[in-house]
Amino acid sequence: MSDDKSTSFYDEVGGHPTFVRLVDAFYRGVAGDEVLKPMYPEDDLGPAAARLTMFLEQYWGGPTTYSQRRGHPRLRMRHVPFHVNPDARDRWLAHMRVAVDELRLSPLHAATLWDYLERTAFAMVNTFEPTGIGPARPHGADGLMIHPDTSEPPASAQATTQQP
Repeated sequence: MSDDKSTSFYDEVGGHPTFVRLVDAFYRGVAGDEVLKPMYPEDDLGPAAARLTMFLEQYWGGPTTYSQRRGHPRLRMRHVPFHVNPDARDRWLAHMRVAVDELRLSPLHAATLWDYLERTAFAMVNTFEPTGIGPARPHGADGLMIHPDTSEPPASAQATTQQP
């Protein structure tokens, strides 16, 4: 007998514990990376890890906590103030590759996850200027809030629908 309900990728790979392991392994690499680490606003990577975990869980069919707390992801907008060049992208991907491999997912699940992460990393590139030290704010990005911490979702988040 089969269920009428389809199982999400989130459930298929093990749910919350799997995404926590992925993000924790990723940030272990970021913590020692001289290009990526300065891009995180907090000294402690814990808040960034919590945000990434919530985002990935929601994207892959888990809880919608990210949108409830932060509104629409707007990944490109949230990354505009940072110097995301091909070097930063490649470093991000290298740390994420290690993290994905540590999960030991089935080949299909690993390839599906990796395809998304790789496409997303390429989409975040916002400059081809060489890597400097710390975040670079492109002209006109001064007023953007990258990680506004709020327990109340923005009014627009209530009307936001989840996209696959």
